[in-house]
Amino acid sequence: MSEDKLIEIIEKYEKNTHAIVAMLQDIQEEYNHLPKDALIKLSKELDIPLSRILSVATFYKAFSLTPKGKYPINVCLGTACHVRGGARIMDKLERELKIHRGETTEDLNFSLDEVRCLGCCGLAPVMMVRKDIHGKLSESKVMPIIEQYKK
Repeated sequence: MSEDKLIEIIEKYEKNTHAIVAMLQDIQEEYNHLPKDALIKLSKELDIPLSRILSVATFYKAFSLTPKGKYPINVCLGTACHVRGGARIMDKLERELKIHRGETTEDLNFSLDEVRCLGCCGLAPVMMVRKDIHGKLSESKVMPIIEQYKK
């Protein structure tokens, strides 16, 4: 972890303790998780207890204290996606990536999670890789999409 990058993030928010969530978002964007040493440094720089930072970091599902993949994959298993085969898409990804939901590949390229809605039910079944939405999926379309991110 680059201490300079962390200080840059903290200074971006002018050490405003009300901007903890935004700082944690930036830290996670930089490191693909919230490293322990970064949270300790944040606590010291903002002069607030580490327990307060951890309570925020563990409250929101979007934050992770363990390393996540460079390309997080979220498979929608909401009603429309479920009915149209979202579970088969998830199963295909688990088999091909050799991980289960909530896990990260050994090379730290991919993390796999499920969500209940991505807001594009007309494209069901859907998965999101980073911020890219991929819809109208079938099992045969999944791995060619994933291969694009391996390059």
